[in-house]
Amino acid sequence: MKIKAYSFGKIKIDDTEYNSDIIILKDTVISNWWRKEGHKLFISDIEKIFNEEDPEILIIGTGAYGVLTVEKETIDFLNNKGIEFKILKTGAAVDYYNQHSEEKLIFAALHLTC
Repeated sequence: MKIKAYSFGKIKIDDTEYNSDIIILKDTVISNWWRKEGHKLFISDIEKIFNEEDPEILIIGTGAYGVLTVEKETIDFLNNKGIEFKILKTGAAVDYYNQHSEEKLIFAALHLTC
């Protein structure tokens, strides 16, 4: 999958445009991704994506302005699973994903707005 465009509140992956937060897995996009608390990322918000396969890297897009925060328990969970992760503003997360997703298995959890 290739992220073709990102701007505040929308993202285009291949030929589909999304207007709400998403998670990108190996071959799937989970749209309308909701979290327990809108601007905080808890384990329960992402643990289900690791059911079948763990990525080499999880990219967490914190929004255009970086408002989404990643809770310490979530960081500890990812470290305990041995999953490398990057916490970036969503624009930078998209760039990282596009630069590295062909060479590594990358999942991305992207907050599209603030």
